[in-house]
Amino acid sequence: MAIQKLYAGAKLRELRGRLSLTQKAFAEKLGVSLPYLNQMENNNRPVSTGVVLGLAQEFGFDVTELQSGDEARLVSDMREALADPVFTGPAPALADLRLAASNAPAIARAFLDLHAAYRQTHERLASLDEALGREDARLQPSPWEEVRDFFHYCDNYIDAVDRSAERFASKCKLDETRAEAVTRILAERQITVVRAENAALRHYDAASKTLTISHQSHPATQTFQLLMQLALITQADLLEATLDLARFQSEEARGIAKVGLANYFAGAALMPYGEFITAAKETRHDLERLSSRFGASIEQVAHRLSTLQRPGNKGIPFFFVRVDQAGTITKRHSATTLQFARYGGACPLWNVHQAFELPGQFLRQLAETPDGVRYFCLARDVSKSGGAYDAPTRRYAIGLGCEIKHADAIIYADHMETGMAEAYVPIGVSCRICERKNCHQRSVPPLERQLRVDPNIRDVLPYQVD
Repeated sequence: MAIQKLYAGAKLRELRGRLSLTQKAFAEKLGVSLPYLNQMENNNRPVSTGVVLGLAQEFGFDVTELQSGDEARLVSDMREALADPVFTGPAPALADLRLAASNAPAIARAFLDLHAAYRQTHERLASLDEALGREDARLQPSPWEEVRDFFHYCDNYIDAVDRSAERFASKCKLDETRAEAVTRILAERQITVVRAENAALRHYDAASKTLTISHQSHPATQTFQLLMQLALITQADLLEATLDLARFQSEEARGIAKVGLANYFAGAALMPYGEFITAAKETRHDLERLSSRFGASIEQVAHRLSTLQRPGNKGIPFFFVRVDQAGTITKRHSATTLQFARYGGACPLWNVHQAFELPGQFLRQLAETPDGVRYFCLARDVSKSGGAYDAPTRRYAIGLGCEIKHADAIIYADHMETGMAEAYVPIGVSCRICERKNCHQRSVPPLERQLRVDPNIRDVLPYQVD
């Protein structure tokens, strides 16, 4: 197997900038010549083993950050954006996209922002008559997508919030649950916790200092909502400082991100980093055992596994996704090179879609993406009852997975034929950018390929892909 060369010029420049070192001083500390460092910073040469060791020994740098996944994410996002029919010319070569992502990531992100703005403008044309009649009609980026990208490019790990939640967990008394700890802390602030029927999941009345939690929701959900409100009340300064650093473009995006950060605190407080990553390794990432040990739901545990990217103590890089019955992705986080479709549904060959057919069961799958990377995928339905006969049930399925090289650490991967090429299902990101020619589930042709249509031939597809 060929060893993949590591090009990380942008990361080297970023580290040198943080250290306020000139290229000459940086090269001397790493034990390389100035021209050699210059070539590495410009991705004309791969990062050598000696430099990797020097970064760790001289600066204590977590060398796994050299392969943080930002480049893969940008390449995937650019390929999907370039699959838009608005780009009528030949698509740039994959090598060119990788070069742009590694050498000019800011320009790559600017291109993605521009394309997102175009899409939003195009979508608003359908309601142009109405928009022209309003004085406040103006183009704004989608707050939801802006927040999604914030977590996306942070590897779904927010260090300051995570460590604050861990400190809170360490101060809980040994004989009290998280829910009891939150209730005690809120009581110290003269805030009363009430559980009521037919109530919203969570409602805090600041005037009366009353926090109402739905008694009909699952106990794990009740605990999570208590922790989330605790974050909003006791961690306000930390959340606001994090939001300031993110520099969101609208108040709506800032508001959505604040909820997301409070959610992050709740998950990290329920499953504190050090304790949770140790338990995950001990149980070989058994979601049910972790759920029982930490009093969390299966979805909460799976989501938390995708956040274990603390420098110096990283867990397995997992992807985590939640889809609804229509195949629309409602949550997506990835610390792996696997990226999800930003627009539209996920690949229909992926086992997460089958989870609705077999409720309560864990579905296992070996999958291979068009770039040749192989994954272990786990899926399960997580439908949520409304708590009453006449209350609607929210139906979702979650997917969790990692690269196949980590399969030995996953209990669900036991006894699977990971060494057999035939065992891997060919999945993709979306049909428009998937290069596979004969997929029986293809919905639209790949935009980067030429099509041949022969009326006298009808196979799986009504056309042939060159």
